Amino acid sequence: MEKTVYVDADVDEPYILAETRTLLALAEKTDNPLEGVVASSRPERHDFRRYLDQIGGHPKLKGVRRVLHTQPDELSRSTTFVENVRSLSYYGLSFDLCVLARQLPIVLELVGKCPDVQLVLDHCGNPQVKEKSLEPWQTHLKEIAAFPNVACKVSGLVANADPQNWTPEDLRPFVEHVIESFGWDRVLFGSDWPVCTLAASCQRWVEALSTLAQSKHEENRSKLFYENAMRVYRLY
Repeated sequence: MEKTVYVDADVDEPYILAETRTLLALAEKTDNPLEGVVASSRPERHDFRRYLDQIGGHPKLKGVRRVLHTQPDELSRSTTFVENVRSLSYYGLSFDLCVLARQLPIVLELVGKCPDVQLVLDHCGNPQVKEKSLEPWQTHLKEIAAFPNVACKVSGLVANADPQNWTPEDLRPFVEHVIESFGWDRVLFGSDWPVCTLAASCQRWVEALSTLAQSKHEENRSKLFYENAMRVYRLY
């Protein structure tokens, strides 16, 4: 591991600014691999840009996220939410999307309205790995991938698998569809730690994905595990 990007832990709202400032201070230290922060945010709030003004401009701040799978589906459909996400292009920040598979049509609506923002779909869109349910997840994912400003984080699969009995082969159809849909230039490894520990250690997840990618060209493996994250989160 050479570099890491912290992605928000959906901290309680009163502590969002304090958490973000703490993480940015940690990222400034030279004795750890923390190179970037994707901060918690509330784009549904009218004071969203005031928050960005307080943290924007820090070289280690790379983007923000709003966990949506715990929220009403209508939250990200409001005009305020959409306009605030669109404003991230002004700040040079990306937006991570964390949703359930059933919410992917809502994601499709949002990405169509934010063409100038780098968007990152977390956890492969949280497919139902345990149930081996590929549709309609496959169709929705391909529709989202048609937008060139969206990248997909290959993560979260073990947390959605059978926690006691999953194997790398259970993950294969989901990993391969993500890569087929987004291409090798728009997929990036994510640990999903510590959530992954519901079903596996981080090491086991890394080994599983490495196994699935071992037959691929070295250049593509490098993109998946390193280069794409460097570009998407601007870690150079």
